[in-house]
Amino acid sequence: MMENDFLDNTSIISYSAKTYKKTTYNVMSEIVFQENNSTINWLNTYGIYFHDAYKQVILQNNLDDFLIKLLGDEDHPNKVILLDNLLFVTTRVLITESQKLDSEQMIFIISSDFLWSIQERSGDYFGWIRERLEGNKGIVRKKKADYLLFLLLESIIDNYQDTYIINAELSANKLDSTNIKPTPEFTSLVEKRKQELFNFKKATMSLKDTIVKLEKMEVKDFNVKYFSELKEQTNNLISNIDFELQELESKINLIFSIQGHRLNEVMKTLTILSVIFIPLTFLAGIYGMNFENIPELKSEYGYFILLGIMVLITIISVWYFKRKKWF
Repeated sequence: MMENDFLDNTSIISYSAKTYKKTTYNVMSEIVFQENNSTINWLNTYGIYFHDAYKQVILQNNLDDFLIKLLGDEDHPNKVILLDNLLFVTTRVLITESQKLDSEQMIFIISSDFLWSIQERSGDYFGWIRERLEGNKGIVRKKKADYLLFLLLESIIDNYQDTYIINAELSANKLDSTNIKPTPEFTSLVEKRKQELFNFKKATMSLKDTIVKLEKMEVKDFNVKYFSELKEQTNNLISNIDFELQELESKINLIFSIQGHRLNEVMKTLTILSVIFIPLTFLAGIYGMNFENIPELKSEYGYFILLGIMVLITIISVWYFKRKKWF
């Protein structure tokens, strides 16, 4: 059953400058790379848990048996390992179709004349590469497996860039500076966008680390010159992400400033009212005491005089505050 699942999720494209052939398999023994220096083989498998099938493919194609152990590990950090005339490359790739920006494991095993790509899930960003190979468009069929790896990694980075641009435009509309409001909803949108950017940055830096390691590798008939361009693309994307993160941080700071300003305005209003009413309360407190000998209590116009004094104190206080431009 496991073998059938592996065969259903595995295909190989063999190509050269003049030939193209896509093959699927019915039995494991058929998976043999053509030993022809002019032919490049691209084996693609969806699923990373076919350990017995991996072992059989490795042994019947006389690949470095250390691959059996490497493919037996269920979770790989970023690795670029030089084996017997081939490279083992693994990285985690962001799934941009997911609303939660999930990630998947992707593994590449490369020599000069074959590339084996192993992906955790079905579906990828490589359809345009298959179309180029089948239609003999561009120079891909004239190049070796190193150029194919370059195109695969470039496709992942291009997908990141396109998805980033689309999300950045949507974010710009929602988080436009003219719409900044110190509300929990707006703050939540900003924090959500920041989390998306952190995921993008983490995935892009992961790819960049892989590309930097590839640049330093020396494998027979494997040209690393292609990967310098990819490194520049990842650097540009990381710069764009960092710039937007700074913008979002500025918006968060502006929200806090607006909230602080509003709080200060409220506190200033309350303070002014307190200053006005403190002396009035003081006077009312004095003449509200229950002593017999308060001379002004016997005055015929004492009540009106006290009210007049209160009004006068209020007018003077308001005039003073306005003169100081406190409100």
